[in-house]
Amino acid sequence: MLIKAKDWIDKALKHLDLEYSKLQLWRANPAMVESILVDQYGMMQPIQNMATVSNLDAQTLTIKPWDKNAIHPIAKAITESWLWLNPQTMADSVMIKMPALTEERRKEVSKIAKNLAEEAKISVRNARQESLKDIKKAEDNKEISEDIKKQQENDLQKLIDDANKKIEEHFKHKEADIMKIK
Repeated sequence: MLIKAKDWIDKALKHLDLEYSKLQLWRANPAMVESILVDQYGMMQPIQNMATVSNLDAQTLTIKPWDKNAIHPIAKAITESWLWLNPQTMADSVMIKMPALTEERRKEVSKIAKNLAEEAKISVRNARQESLKDIKKAEDNKEISEDIKKQQENDLQKLIDDANKKIEEHFKHKEADIMKIK
């Protein structure tokens, strides 16, 4: 019963790490823009499905769409995203130079990181709720005794507490990284 909860918690932590990797706004990182949705031919699709995203240097990303008609929609989608980037369109690509982070932008990015941590905690709480339902159901079906139910609930709570502690550690580390002047 706890295996499912562990899997959900691991997925929540991996998702948090993935989202945090996109918050490196002072370094060019293809993961930042790959999942931005672009309206092309009446469909929304992520940039990674329509272009190659790569680093030109440590501060510059280049996006080369496979269809040249996608250059302007890609630039528009990036401009409208929460990333505060200013893409430059070229003949066959889109270039993005990473701007320096101001104190105000650092605080905004820190708030985004906090919201992502809260979303991860919500996922962990949902995992706890589902596991508690499974434990209750197993007790109702006489598959486990009341003592085993109590032990399972205690083990589950330890798992949840550890997950929340890890999420807080991830957030504190990311917040320190964001606020550090490079």
